[in-house]
Amino acid sequence: MDKEKTSTSLTRSLFRTALAVWATAALHYVADARAQTPVSIELVFAVDTSRSVDGFEYSLLMKGIANAFRTPEVIDLIGQQDGVAVTLFQWSSEINEQYMLPWHLLKHSADILAFADKVEGAERDPYRGFTAIGGAIDFGVRLISENDFEGRQLKIDISGDGRNNSGTALAAPRQKAKALGIVINGLPILTHTDSESYDLVSYYRGNVIAGPGAFIEAANEYEDFARAFLRKLRREMAPLVSHEKSAPPTLLREIHAFQTSVN
Repeated sequence: MDKEKTSTSLTRSLFRTALAVWATAALHYVADARAQTPVSIELVFAVDTSRSVDGFEYSLLMKGIANAFRTPEVIDLIGQQDGVAVTLFQWSSEINEQYMLPWHLLKHSADILAFADKVEGAERDPYRGFTAIGGAIDFGVRLISENDFEGRQLKIDISGDGRNNSGTALAAPRQKAKALGIVINGLPILTHTDSESYDLVSYYRGNVIAGPGAFIEAANEYEDFARAFLRKLRREMAPLVSHEKSAPPTLLREIHAFQTSVN
């Protein structure tokens, strides 16, 4: 009889412990969900700074991005949204987070102009590696899945002047992005010193961009980057017609963590 009572008491104790653990986990889940800041767009800018990009060309990239955000039209388009979360990182065959711009929430002209100033003043990563587009997409997915925003549109912008020639193959990170509802847009930079550049638009279209409504805006040499980036940014900031939503970030983090654990 004493054994039976002890067993029953132990079972109840274990049940109460399990219930307490579950309740704690549920509270953390709810608190985490409430911590998300809803925005219209989450947008990651992935900028190629591999060995093919010299110092002058890097300057053209950053000034082009910064000046696009300073245009009255873009400021007005962002103002029509319910917040736009943006971040920017530099990529080659390695990514150093020290040189990235963290997430910024853009709503008003002061926010937008401050972000533009940070872009123009961003120090270049001194590492000059190869062209690892797959790694850049993978890192962009991570930035979206681990942030504190809940965006209705999730986007990664890849700009670069060459094909993937290092690191992760493109198929897996593209598929991961598509599965999580992340759209990948592309801005190939056509440099006439590289014979492959003439096929770069087709390459980006077939191997880089992904997701519903994904598009390409090409730049004809680095001097044309500012025009192409502004045109692309205007298109990305246009008000959303569809009411479809991407997967919520809480779910994105869970899926991303699971995929990381099984890889």
